[in-house]
Amino acid sequence: MGGFIAGIIFWGGFNTVLEATNTETFCISCHEMNNNVYQELKTTIHYSNRSGVRATCPDCHVPHKWTDKIARKMQASKEVWGKIFGTINTREKFLNKRLHLAQNEWQRLKANNSLECRNCHDLEFMDYTRQSKRAQAAHSTRLESGEKTCIDCHKGIAHELPDTAGVEGF
Repeated sequence: MGGFIAGIIFWGGFNTVLEATNTETFCISCHEMNNNVYQELKTTIHYSNRSGVRATCPDCHVPHKWTDKIARKMQASKEVWGKIFGTINTREKFLNKRLHLAQNEWQRLKANNSLECRNCHDLEFMDYTRQSKRAQAAHSTRLESGEKTCIDCHKGIAHELPDTAGVEGF
């Protein structure tokens, strides 16, 4: 019986910590995020829009499904080293590392078929008639066929793009 109760306490504590680290408040509690990418997010449609729906950091950077969330959290634990060693603790360091950080995130989203985007944006519910001709063409062909995923076309949708001079695809 004692092992069962200890298991419940462990999993309860684990899930509590997991959810506490899955909030915007947690994400922007370090000045590196608050002073850089969060300020950029505040100027985008993902932060303020006519529908009143606002995406927070974990909405776009952490999958919602538990197993995918755990995998992402394990991956993100390596990112804590950046905080500990001050990799991006000044605006200058952040800007110097920005392209590398963005490329890592684009690669992650490409690899998981833009899973986090799809938490809110479902192809099945898109109304192509309310999209521009270019968006209609891209969504109805490349996205539906799986040739492309959201991040292929929507880099910089919630944060400023880094200097991409000389980067393939730009």
